[in-house]
Formats: sequence, structure tokens, C-alpha cells
Amino acid sequence: MAIATGRAPTPEGASSPAGELIHNRIARDLAIDIISGRHPSGAVLPNEVEASAELGISRTAYREAIRILAAKGLVASRPKSGTTVCPNNEWNILDPDVLGWTFEAGPTEDFVLSLFELRRIVEPAAAALAAERRTSEQLGQLGHAIEEIKRFGFERREGQLADRRFHALLLAATGNPAVIALTRTISTAVEASTLFKQRKRRLSRDATPEHQALFAAIADRDSERARAASLELIDLAMEDLRRGMAD
Repeated sequence: MAIATGRAPTPEGASSPAGELIHNRIARDLAIDIISGRHPSGAVLPNEVEASAELGISRTAYREAIRILAAKGLVASRPKSGTTVCPNNEWNILDPDVLGWTFEAGPTEDFVLSLFELRRIVEPAAAALAAERRTSEQLGQLGHAIEEIKRFGFERREGQLADRRFHALLLAATGNPAVIALTRTISTAVEASTLFKQRKRRLSRDATPEHQALFAAIADRDSERARAASLELIDLAMEDLRRGMAD
């Protein structure tokens, strides 16, 4: 089975235009092909000798790419059966890299909505805790993120990063280690869904007011208002995405 990544081989020792290491680029390309179904569940990938020759890379680089994918549950390597694509119920779908690759591959509506369901479960409760437990320093950091969102908007990279930082700071303000462990997953879901909404057209609605309302509730230490504001922010974002996917 040939590896058809749809991208030109990168000379050994070189990196992608974004400075990405070769094994990371190969892992990303393979992951997108797996997630999109080009390499379906049960498919056997070429061995490292064949793959490295086809892609123009070292066997070490290909082996490292496979190791990355195996750690995330996308493939399994066994001595006699080679490297096979795992069923998608074995993928670590909440891994930030897997989330990012899924949005690059083109997620299904069901997958995107499942992420919003996860956010509806986690973030309103986290917002309520943050309102109770946030420190003055954390409130200042949240306020700075809000100012950056207002300044740059959600269509500019600076605004997207500020939005990601706002949601990460909110989880950190809970002081709960288990909730904080979800930061990279939630932050990636927030950023990826924002970018996904903009793939065909400009954003139809400015979500800044909802972020400001959530910040104000946290500033006032009003946990129930924070919970409600977080839920409204997520539900409106979900409706925006539904409309975008229907276009």
C-alpha cells in the first residue's frame, strides 16, 4: 500500500516552511490521511524501508512518525503484522494533536457537536468555580485577554490566541488539578472550531459581548451568573458553527 499524502516529499534533514520537524510533518500527513479515511481502519501501512524510500526520508524519521501516531492510538505496530490503522474508537480523540488533525481533515458535524457537548459539560461548571476561587492576579490576566479579544477580534490570529488564553485561564482559575488537565484539549477545541467557522466565510457574529459577560460574572464572584454566561457563550458558538456547516 503506497503512502499518498498529497504533498511533495521534504528533503531529509529539512523542515517544513513553518519550521516543523520532518517526523512531525510525516506524522501529521499520515494522521490526516487516516482520519479522512484514505487509510481506513485495518489498512496496513508500508514498512519503514518502503515508506522511507517513497517519501525521501530516513527510516529513523518514519519510525519516529509511526511512534507518534501509535502513542495517540491511530496505529498499532506488531512484529509480524506490521503497522495497521486502528479503529477510530481507539483513537485518543481528545489529544490536542488529534483534535487539530481532525479539523484539518474535515470533521463531521457529529464530531464537532460532540466537542460542544463536552464544553457544555466542563466549562460552565469551571466558570462557576473560577468565580469563587479566582485570584486578583488571575482576574487581571483574564481582563487582559478580554482587551486583546476586543482589540483584534476573532478573525485575526492575535485575537484567536487571546481567546484560547482566556479559556485556558478560566480553567486554571478553578484551582482544580483535574479540570486544569483538560486545558490543552478545551483550548484546542475552542481555537479549532473558531478557525473552522471561518473556513468559507467571515464570522457572522462578534462573540466579544458573551466573553465580556462571562468575565464580569467572574469579576463579581457570581458563580451562577458565570455558569449561565459560559453556557450562553458555548450555545451561541455552536449555533454559529451549525449555520456555517449548513452553507
